[in-house]
Amino acid sequence: MAEKGQKSLAVNKKARFDYLIEDTFEAGMVLVGTEVKSIRQGKINIKEGYARIENSEIYLHNVHISPYEQGNIFNKDPLRIRKLLLHKAEIRKLIGYVQQKGYTLVPMKVYLQNGLVKLQLGVGVGKKLHDKRQDMAKKDSQRRIQKELGQRQKGME
Repeated sequence: MAEKGQKSLAVNKKARFDYLIEDTFEAGMVLVGTEVKSIRQGKINIKEGYARIENSEIYLHNVHISPYEQGNIFNKDPLRIRKLLLHKAEIRKLIGYVQQKGYTLVPMKVYLQNGLVKLQLGVGVGKKLHDKRQDMAKKDSQRRIQKELGQRQKGME
């Protein structure tokens, strides 16, 4: 589902499994040149990442961007805290979400859009174990139905 001029670099598939995502936002990231080069090579891990609101600004924590190989002294700490760029209205909306009990800001996807590194930030509530099991059972039954339909259509031909 990549839009025109958009190249996906990292996807957090586990986020939809662990969280019930209610809304998503597109945010820019404040990066150093060597970090951008490393991200373009796909050397970013957002699985353990999360975002926090501090002083009406949003910061991305625990996202690992591997050091750029030719970066030498210009490389920064791979796990440093990075500021996210959003409009004030979006930040206010996110503050409203996070003040409600149980809501978390989760990085969903990192992609290039017209040469700029963007982050899709999801707002979600953590799923309980029984919710995860229910989702897995639903997906499994859908897979079985599709398999049966495929076999029936092959038999008709």
